Amino acid sequence: MRITAVIMAGGKGERFWPKSRTSLPKQFLSLTADKETMIQKTVARLKGISEPDDIFIVTNKMYADLVSEQLPDIPKENVLLEPCGRNTAPCIALAAAVIEKKYGEETIMLVLPSDHLIRYEEMYADTLRQAIAVAQSGQRLVTIGITPTYPETGYGYIQFERDTTLGMRGVYQVSRFVEKPDIDTAKSYLASRKYLWNSGMFVWRTDTILSNMKEFMPEVFAGVSEIAAAFGTDGFDKALEEGYEKLPSESVDFGIMEKAEEIYTIPGSFGWDDVGNWLAVERINSTNELGNYVEGDVVTIGTEHSTICGGKRLIAAVGVENLIVVDTDDAILICAKDHTQDVKKVIENLKICNRAALL
Repeated sequence: MRITAVIMAGGKGERFWPKSRTSLPKQFLSLTADKETMIQKTVARLKGISEPDDIFIVTNKMYADLVSEQLPDIPKENVLLEPCGRNTAPCIALAAAVIEKKYGEETIMLVLPSDHLIRYEEMYADTLRQAIAVAQSGQRLVTIGITPTYPETGYGYIQFERDTTLGMRGVYQVSRFVEKPDIDTAKSYLASRKYLWNSGMFVWRTDTILSNMKEFMPEVFAGVSEIAAAFGTDGFDKALEEGYEKLPSESVDFGIMEKAEEIYTIPGSFGWDDVGNWLAVERINSTNELGNYVEGDVVTIGTEHSTICGGKRLIAAVGVENLIVVDTDDAILICAKDHTQDVKKVIENLKICNRAALL
């Protein structure tokens, strides 16, 4: 059975402002010492699982050139350009319908975010292969959960229980999906050992996800079916442009996963990081003996536990701690570590003030 992969790359990465901008969002940035961008890493991790010809990218149409530059081995027809954002359910449904149109056969479909990092890539690949085996065995939806290591309030969670039907080691049934909890609830989830972080990674057959779309999201199913019917013709771009914006904006978690049956999860312990904000930089890179991560022209004196990313100018940090400092050509971010989630509020303020050039 053919193994395809769909990489979702339409996000704006607003919590990585000022490096992440509307014209160059987080997934197209390099945040690690090897200088590979995040989307390049996502594709590279699929070596041995999916061939480049079977990898699909779903992104906003304004990023067409970025995808072409950074992923030259991906066929142009496999880059699906959204005219507008419609959340994950239409994105996934469109890709599934196009894959079925292109191949016309039972096909496994991996769904992966473009902006995550994985430390242990062989363990990650083994987990994906296990999920593929479950998806191949029938009309089953599989999600990769992440074994939590602390009470995180910024993630959704998956409650799981022992599987009594498949008999496959390391595979569990999903009891329910839950939204981002408060800190006390997150602590109880961690203590119970019955919850996983929801990573947003899925594996299923294309016919499985499309049949669920038809049942639970018929408007989305009808819309993407009409668009996909034009795939491979001169009318595809027009069909996508005109049809996609009519689709409702909904997440696949709410639209499908919270309603469907035969949902399984595989706990992953492969050094996953969703790189959600600037705090991730010190997690995914080496820090010095004082707990600082620095790049660029930076001098630190009496500075501890800070992330400082310089640009063309010298940054001198004296007697500070627990700060994020990021310098770009037209903006500087100075942020206390415990306020990194509030960087998005800067974006909101800039929009209100009509400062589009800084977005």
